[in-house]
Amino acid sequence: MSDAPRDTSGVFGGSDEFGPYDWNDPWPTYDRLRKETPVWRNPEGVWVLTRHVDCEAVLRDQRFSSNPRHADPPRVYAEGDPRSLVEAEDQRTLLFMDPPDHTRLRKLVSKGFTPRTVERLRPRIQQLVDGILDDAADAGGLDVVADLGFELPVTVICEMLGVPLADRDQFSGWSSDASRLLDADIDDELLQRGLLAAFNFIRYFQELFAERRVRPADDLVSALIAVEEEGDRLSEEELTSIVMLLFIAGHETTMNLIGNGTYALLRSPDQRARWGHDPSLDVPGVEELLRFDGPVHVTARIATEELEVDGHRFAKGNTVVTLVSAANRDPARFADPAHLDLSRSDNHHLAFSQGLHYCLGAALARLEGQIAVGSLIRRFPDLELASQPVYRDHFVLRGLTALDVTV
Repeated sequence: MSDAPRDTSGVFGGSDEFGPYDWNDPWPTYDRLRKETPVWRNPEGVWVLTRHVDCEAVLRDQRFSSNPRHADPPRVYAEGDPRSLVEAEDQRTLLFMDPPDHTRLRKLVSKGFTPRTVERLRPRIQQLVDGILDDAADAGGLDVVADLGFELPVTVICEMLGVPLADRDQFSGWSSDASRLLDADIDDELLQRGLLAAFNFIRYFQELFAERRVRPADDLVSALIAVEEEGDRLSEEELTSIVMLLFIAGHETTMNLIGNGTYALLRSPDQRARWGHDPSLDVPGVEELLRFDGPVHVTARIATEELEVDGHRFAKGNTVVTLVSAANRDPARFADPAHLDLSRSDNHHLAFSQGLHYCLGAALARLEGQIAVGSLIRRFPDLELASQPVYRDHFVLRGLTALDVTV
């Protein structure tokens, strides 16, 4: 498997203390880090956690903030540096908000993503998957990432939000570029591409908002524009940030779940055969795929006061990175964690985070994954790799560039 270029300075700080790092197979590095120094401060002063118990404690504790303004020392950019624009936008995004603003905004959108509401989408999701698999049968193969992993969730989120399906093709590049803004220390070219993609999204959605104000429809964007709860309305900035987050997160992470999960099954033919003969594994199977190689690799928090986790003290302003992918393979929490076991019980993974910022779209991602992966392996029991895949050069969101298979 070829090495994908990686800039991991935001986590490893340029250190090679734990040996060579292969983005396609990071687990040996994480195993060594967890064993030798599970609470490690990298050369840049960032704390890195790899144990499940520590990561969960940080993610559940609301005294650890996701807002970068709490960091000490604060980031200081030269006048005109575009990274200052990214940070200013971050602080108006749900991902980086603290209560009470986070509580208020999340309440306004959460009704559209409850398990009961999402379950009503099952027939439509199954219809979309069946159509994609029909095309794959005619073609003799498909790219699981682009043809299923992207096409399914982007269609679903477009229909939920009221975004015209005809526009969805232009979103793929924008989403990939904009999501790179989550990564630390990207180079200037990636930064500029990410900012351009974000501004393209902003312009697109602002035009859509203007249209929906004149002609409301039966969609989530129209509902958010019209919403009034306890005398509070969404500002234009809040509306834009919420819809952008719902759109990008609504398909980028599910695309990675479907791609990474199918790849894991292709490397575990015994487990794939079990699932193919037993539809009752749809639910626990997706949970195991989320644990084994989840779509979100890492998330960070900042201590808002002096805090202690498992006997270790963090000073106010310390940045603490939770390597959730490492935590999800912690042998102290999961038996034989490097083994894919679709019937694993007590599968308390951290793929959707925990606490205040638990993934708003978890129910939707689960349902899409269950239907997409379950239908794929039952429809095509002889599924085979057509080429060796490589992971995208993204750090926070972990996913494949492509997954070409024959059916």
